[in-house]
Amino acid sequence: MNNMFVALDFPTWTEAKSFLDQHELHSVPVKVGMELFYREGPSIIEKLKRDNHAIFLDLKLHDIPTTVMKAMKNLAKLEVDIVNVHALGGSEMIQRAKEGLLLGSNTNHETKLIAVTVLTSMDNYSMNNELKIPGNVQENAVHFAEFARENGADGVVCSVHEAKRIKEVCGSAFLTVTPGIRLQESDINDQKRAATPRLARENGADILVLGRTVTEAQHPKDAFEKVKEEWGYGIES
Repeated sequence: MNNMFVALDFPTWTEAKSFLDQHELHSVPVKVGMELFYREGPSIIEKLKRDNHAIFLDLKLHDIPTTVMKAMKNLAKLEVDIVNVHALGGSEMIQRAKEGLLLGSNTNHETKLIAVTVLTSMDNYSMNNELKIPGNVQENAVHFAEFARENGADGVVCSVHEAKRIKEVCGSAFLTVTPGIRLQESDINDQKRAATPRLARENGADILVLGRTVTEAQHPKDAFEKVKEEWGYGIES
């Protein structure tokens, strides 16, 4: 399993392709989110696969269980590496999502199903006062992770700050996918629970999602290599 995915947060394939080519990010694993997928459709997955990119398809499905199952059955045919749902959709929805992936696969390819716990743009105040969910962010992230695992998910999206505890509760094989990764000199933007690659490594994160710390860097390839260096060797930024 690849452990770093660059987020292609661009409005069109032309812009995403230009970014990858211009900065020589050939064959790097990439994350395709709603913005790009809703514009370009499934064809973008085929284009990226032809260029040997591993793919995390980040659509965060959240609907009634039957609808999610049918959607996952279609997505399974794209044979990406990772897809996700919102854990807030509940246990049956997660079960049906896994069922759809298995039903839709025509090969031995395994797409990992991960569940989003608490968005990294959220903090305790917004969770408690806007969503009216009691408890703190970590408690809820761990709770969502535990019941996601019990219902067939292979891992969760969480912040680096929850990854260690989730590993303790769910086991070392349960994947922790962590966005909000920032090099020391990068702005955190709207990520309220950001962290450096070094901290991610120390906290047991398995997979890093690299957004603006790479895509908005003056030299994106250098930034990507710097993340790899810090992740691999624990070097301070």
